[in-house]
Amino acid sequence: MNISSHLKRMAEIQPYKRAVVYSAGKDKNGRIAYAHLTFQQLDQESDCLACGLEKAGITRGTRTILMVKPGVEFFALTFAIFKVGAVPVVVDPGMGIKRMLLCLEESRAGAFIGVPIAHALRTFFPKYFKTIKTNVTVGRRWFWKGLTLKHIRQTPWQPYIAAKTGRDETAAILFTTGNTGPAKGAVYTHGIFDAQIRHIQSHFNITPDEIDLPTFPLFALFDPALGMTAVIPDMDPTKPAHVNPEKIIEAIVNQGVTNMFASPALLNRVGRYGKNKRIKLPSLKRVISAGAPVSPANIEQFSSMLCNDTEIHTPYGATEAVPIISIGSNEILSETRKLSEQGYGICVGRPIDDLNIQIIKISDYDPIEKWSDELVVSDGEIGEIIVSGDLVTRQYFEKPDADALAKINDGDRIWHRMGDLGWMDKKGRIWFCGRKSHRVITKNGTLFTIPYEAIFNNHPEVFRSALVGIGHSPEQKPAICIELEAGNKRKNKKMIKKELFELAKKNVLTENIETILFHRAFPVDIRHNSKIFREKLAVWAEKKVN
Repeated sequence: MNISSHLKRMAEIQPYKRAVVYSAGKDKNGRIAYAHLTFQQLDQESDCLACGLEKAGITRGTRTILMVKPGVEFFALTFAIFKVGAVPVVVDPGMGIKRMLLCLEESRAGAFIGVPIAHALRTFFPKYFKTIKTNVTVGRRWFWKGLTLKHIRQTPWQPYIAAKTGRDETAAILFTTGNTGPAKGAVYTHGIFDAQIRHIQSHFNITPDEIDLPTFPLFALFDPALGMTAVIPDMDPTKPAHVNPEKIIEAIVNQGVTNMFASPALLNRVGRYGKNKRIKLPSLKRVISAGAPVSPANIEQFSSMLCNDTEIHTPYGATEAVPIISIGSNEILSETRKLSEQGYGICVGRPIDDLNIQIIKISDYDPIEKWSDELVVSDGEIGEIIVSGDLVTRQYFEKPDADALAKINDGDRIWHRMGDLGWMDKKGRIWFCGRKSHRVITKNGTLFTIPYEAIFNNHPEVFRSALVGIGHSPEQKPAICIELEAGNKRKNKKMIKKELFELAKKNVLTENIETILFHRAFPVDIRHNSKIFREKLAVWAEKKVN
């Protein structure tokens, strides 16, 4: 099992179909022009690169840091690395330079492939890259030694025989963003990647004749394996909340995009623009939004652009296991939305295919060495979400302590603890209630972020809210932080606060909330611009109150 075989198969089945489409600027008349590689061309390009990488000393098992922008080189290099049996190490630059450097150092990689700015970083901070033996610059080499991509691909094309890697052999190391703790490298095997492809294709009914607009680079890698054409969007993938809606819509319309992946922040920005302009996107067959909770209002807004039976799907998962649960917008808007707004949590749907989901009792710092049915909570009770299945990673890279906290042994299978809280209803649906580390523990009981915040989010001038705890558990004092809609016309925050307290008094969950604080702009993750850094807000709130 070598995951690169999926690309080879698609090159045989549909050699002349476009695999990667990218902007080539504008022609002399100002029209947007596109260039592309077919599946046959992409496969051959990765063959040439695989041959060059092998000659350069990047071979089976070589951990290889890959820092390349979305585009043809990203696709070709990734599959070339898979073909030689090397192990790409992928770190999200959005986590910040210091944390990123620590992750790269932990990987103890033997090779580094990156754009010039990435190599400049490597040169300025050499202590984090002591194990690197081979450097390849994608673009112009500046003031460092090593090879360039042109050197790597000089060999004329000839079929490359991929390494005969095993299903359980490491295929990649993908670092978590570390939003709620230290970043860790999730170990992906060739079998896990293969399982992901099968589950995505099966659950979303994706056919090879489709065209995708992947606004998140890592998800773009599934496109060649699924036989979908990938249209590289004209955007900065690290700033989805600031994307130009016109460019996204232009790509969808002019390329006949049938599938689109978008973070909630991008969905909100494009949806707001499209709704105001009354734009329709008839080519779209489905929209997939993930990375953070997607509000029903956000879903409803973007749905105004969709035609026929097209739905927005909101799959749930994490770097260590994705996707594991999913639900469509029809069910959300017609059924679960009203319950979410009353404080039941956000319904993320049912398990995908044959993946097994359980809800277990909440425990903070205690490893669970062995599975027991006694761990499972009663029906309807909030607990920690765990999952087992063929796409679930079994370990972190050289982090036995983290493995002990996140994994539960159950004979031949492994359960992964998601670190998220939720409950299961009588229809087998999971309702997400927030991160375990974000719950607020008071002397009167435990408060969960998502249900409590939903009550305040019902106010028309609230963009989003965040429940935080002031002080130490088990005697924390709850506070609600409020970020108002941008450009809100009402400047009377005193009146808005009065209305928010009135909202809180009407719900048994929030009737005892005594502290509401206004924050200009919540700190959020760079990758999706959606995950709220509640730890930072808690520090801010404590200073404001005291």
